[in-house]
Amino acid sequence: MLDSVLLAHQGGWDEILMVLVPVGVFAALLFLANQRAAKLGKQTEAEDEAAPVLPPKNPRGGPR
Repeated sequence: MLDSVLLAHQGGWDEILMVLVPVGVFAALLFLANQRAAKLGKQTEAEDEAAPVLPPKNPRGGPR
C-alpha cells in the first residue's frame, strides 16, 4: 500500500525517473562498449604492426 502511495503522481519526479533510469543504464553500457572497442582496436593495431608482411604463396592467389 505504501509503495502505491509513493509512486502516485508525486509532482512528476517518479515519471522522470522511469525515463531517466533506463536511459542512464543504456548510456553507461554504450560508454563501456566504446571503451572496450577502443581497447581492442589498439590491441589489433599493435598486432598488425608487429606481424611481418608475407608474400602470397601463389602469384595467382589460389592454392598451390
